[in-house]
Amino acid sequence: MHVSMATRVPMWFSRRRLLEEKLSDLHRCNNLDLVKQSHAQILKAHLHQDLYVAPKLIAAFSLCRHIAFAVSVFNQVTDPNTHLYNSIIRAHAHNNSHPSHAFAIFFDMQRNGVYPDNFTYPFLLKACDGRSSFPLVQMIHAHVEKFGFYGDIFVPNSLIDSYSKCGSVGLDGAMKLFLKVKERDIVTWNSMIGGLVKGGELDDACRLFDEMPERDMVSWNTLLDGYAKAGEMNKAFELFEKMPERNIISWSTMVWGYSKAGDMDMARMLFDKCPAKNLVLWTTIISGYAEKGIVKEATALYDKMEEAGLKPDDGFLISILAACAESGMLGLGKKIHASIQRCRFRCSTKVLNAFIDMYAKCGCLDAAFGVFCGMMAKKDVVSWNSMIQGFGMHGNGEKALELFSRMVHEGFEPDKYTFIGLLCACTHAGLVNEGRNYFYSMEKVYGIVPQVEHYGCMIDLLGRGGHLKEAFVLLRSMPVEPNAIVLGTLLGACRMHNDVDLARTVCDQLFRLVPSDPGNFSLLSNIYAQAGDWMNVANVRLQIKSTGGQKPSGASSIEVEEEVHEFTVFDQSHPKSDDIYKMIDRLVQDLRQVGYVPMIYQ
Repeated sequence: MHVSMATRVPMWFSRRRLLEEKLSDLHRCNNLDLVKQSHAQILKAHLHQDLYVAPKLIAAFSLCRHIAFAVSVFNQVTDPNTHLYNSIIRAHAHNNSHPSHAFAIFFDMQRNGVYPDNFTYPFLLKACDGRSSFPLVQMIHAHVEKFGFYGDIFVPNSLIDSYSKCGSVGLDGAMKLFLKVKERDIVTWNSMIGGLVKGGELDDACRLFDEMPERDMVSWNTLLDGYAKAGEMNKAFELFEKMPERNIISWSTMVWGYSKAGDMDMARMLFDKCPAKNLVLWTTIISGYAEKGIVKEATALYDKMEEAGLKPDDGFLISILAACAESGMLGLGKKIHASIQRCRFRCSTKVLNAFIDMYAKCGCLDAAFGVFCGMMAKKDVVSWNSMIQGFGMHGNGEKALELFSRMVHEGFEPDKYTFIGLLCACTHAGLVNEGRNYFYSMEKVYGIVPQVEHYGCMIDLLGRGGHLKEAFVLLRSMPVEPNAIVLGTLLGACRMHNDVDLARTVCDQLFRLVPSDPGNFSLLSNIYAQAGDWMNVANVRLQIKSTGGQKPSGASSIEVEEEVHEFTVFDQSHPKSDDIYKMIDRLVQDLRQVGYVPMIYQ
């Protein structure tokens, strides 16, 4: 009797082949439940030690953002090879783990006598980001030199890119490596140009751009982005005009650059000319108008965006709401809120936090608190901080403190921003004793070391409360040198309480830090004027003239009927300025009748 080959194949081998076929695309799966099911099947089939299966499982857990599961899979393999080590290093880099985690795996790899390959170093470099990673990048560079991995252009390209991400300290290493690489590809050139742009070396970036044997869209957009971020919009426009082709990144960069430069006419012209607008471009132009307080244009564009069928995402909402909060544009913020409620948009915690921040900064505390209370299980520490700061900045100190108690009671760990909000709340409400308690409990109870911002808040609280000597002692006890903001805060308190001697002492330090700031001179002059010391008033005024400085005028803004009105001191540019000043005169007369005497200084 003839027996086919298939009948002689062991049953376990067939099951293994079927499972392996099923797992062939596992590394692309981002459904955590499915990945867990596959993991269970792998364990049941005793394939967890398999050096083909384990890397795919690690990649899948990494894609699902569950690094702990990926590490567990790696630890189950008793004899990992280079490919498996590379997989877990890559998983750490993909999940933005601290670089030390990826490097711990790398050092373990070396201890076990497993040799790295040309994929190991680029994966390690992906875990390095920012100036603090510079020594690690240098270490990898030394390894590459020692083991001779320059043959694969992917390795030096990754090194150049990582050096560039370290900022100015990495530029020298990047350039030396760039010059050393003989067979450069377009990625090599783009990485080096990108590094020079990030380091602010635009002239060198432009020179290298001109020397490129060929350019792609990334090359053009990188230099364009550099000019836009440096505010050199004439050069940016010149480059934009020369581009052989443009994509949405090119158009968005130009619209963003002109918006930041305050030229909304050019920004709008380019926006209108863009042949295919995406959500990023709409976000850029609407944010630009919102930041400038141009309500009607921002609102009209938002309506057009909805008519075009584009739905907002988290990035859009967070950007626009931040712009509304900055400019006090409450109307657009409310419109967006109503719009997403109508379409039942499921807001993330970050978006809800942006709504709280926007409403609070625009003075609508009831609306902010309504969003906060409706978050239920979605609250995070930022939600609590935003609401505490909102109550604090509007003088509702007691509510801010009550909210902090609730926050701790519900199991949320406060952070450094929580205490900035609390101390500001105590300052605006005059709660000196409570502020003291919070300040000194930061490190003792919560393990948060006070930073310069906390000292500044505390000095402001003590100064406003008339505890000037205590504020000065705290200033002298700071573990770091006080900055101009902290010193200026204490100087303002000196003026409030007419302490001329302490003002002189503070000014000595302040003038050493910022010798030509006219605002500080003006404040000191007012302190002398309040004390009737006209000789010193004259001397300070002479100093102001000698420095050539002039204190910038403060500005206030208010939104009325979808229009933001801005005012500066003695401003007469508003079309209704005569009526406004008449109303101010009436208010001053009414105030004087109840005993108010204004303090007027030149």
